Amino acid sequence: MLETEPDLSVFSQIDFTNGAVAAVSGGSDSTALLLLLKDHLDRTAPATKLLAVTIDHGLRPGSAAEAQAVARLCAGRGIAHRTLVWSGRKPSTGLPAAAREARYRLLAEAAQAEGIGLILTGHTADDQAETVLMRHARGYGAREEGRGLAGMAPATLYDWRIWIARPLLGTRRAALREVLRRANVGWAEDPTNEDEAFERPRIRAALADSNGAQRVEDAVALAARAAVEREQLGHRAAALIRGFASSPADGLIRLDPGFATAGDEPAAVYALRILLATVGGVAFLPDQARSEALLDRLRTAPFCATLSRTVVDARRAGIFLRRETRNLPPAAPAVDNALWDGRRRITLGDEPGALLIAPLGAARAAKLATAEGGTPPSVVRAALAAEPILWRAGEYLGECPGSAQDSPVLPGLAVCPVVAPFARFLPSFDLAPAGTVTALIGAPLLPAPPFSGHTAG
Repeated sequence: MLETEPDLSVFSQIDFTNGAVAAVSGGSDSTALLLLLKDHLDRTAPATKLLAVTIDHGLRPGSAAEAQAVARLCAGRGIAHRTLVWSGRKPSTGLPAAAREARYRLLAEAAQAEGIGLILTGHTADDQAETVLMRHARGYGAREEGRGLAGMAPATLYDWRIWIARPLLGTRRAALREVLRRANVGWAEDPTNEDEAFERPRIRAALADSNGAQRVEDAVALAARAAVEREQLGHRAAALIRGFASSPADGLIRLDPGFATAGDEPAAVYALRILLATVGGVAFLPDQARSEALLDRLRTAPFCATLSRTVVDARRAGIFLRRETRNLPPAAPAVDNALWDGRRRITLGDEPGALLIAPLGAARAAKLATAEGGTPPSVVRAALAAEPILWRAGEYLGECPGSAQDSPVLPGLAVCPVVAPFARFLPSFDLAPAGTVTALIGAPLLPAPPFSGHTAG
């Protein structure tokens, strides 16, 4: 059963050691979150740094006034508050997704400025049900893509640095509004939540009928079952990666031929999809059906194919995955905290002077490649050719380190590998495979999850 009263014990499962940012729009859900969180911290850890942040997307005439109302509420309760404005041009299509991305970016910037590594949002059981029903309508229930029916995770790592926690996913919106009524606190109603030109309001309207409560209950139960299945699949995929994958050179992953015949096809397909996206620097996992066909081919004969910008070179010596050399980024100025080719995170630190980053290229790769551990030199050369190098004022400074460490030639600068499909958003469902691939490619370690009971694999 969903909670008809907020379960405050969920806050006790969260680590607030380094403070928290509460995302507060002024709507009922986020306002109730703020009051419940403040009450919890006052009782258990009053010295905890708490910052409420309101994002004014600038999409409606009343948005600034709503942000000011939140500021007044916070001032009356002794809560620090900031309003951040999403400035610049807004896209003509895909507005909800763009607004969501801007919201999380601004929230993360506010948290980082305060040295806080945790953001809390007021997503409810109603939001979870809507998410699941939207994904079900798009066909996510078919085959392994049913992973999507897990809905929103209780925690998501944003940009590999800040956790976003959703402690109210088991609570109905009506229960939170009752909390506000008892506290004599009002809230803003966002008219876009009623605009059925967008998908979520249409689903929300459909859940408002006499059978809506049961449909919400059923959708949340489906999400809970799918979440368990998704975590289990992730653990099995992680075990296959640990058992069969190695990295004989920067930008190169080798799979033992036994990977294709290990006997757990769903886990092998999922592991293969994560590895392909990681090697190719692609944010989305490759197509399920094409990945299944690829795994089937790996069982039969040597071949070479490309999927998600990754060359799959199956030989007797192993199955080698490397970035294809087509469509690599041209030489360009290195930008702090940017993703290069979707595969490397650039950290410039205090390094002075303009730096260029570019692919190594075949000629220089040929001078570096060695045949270690039985890996064919031609495979190593091809992988290294797509790896990044640094230049300054026409001087070649050397190849970038292939792990999470400073450059040996430029201390303070790092160009670290990333787990591409999880680099922007890593749901806590997927901690096991993400943590395993992190260790495989030498990416920076995952920050500790905010909820107890979760590990990085």
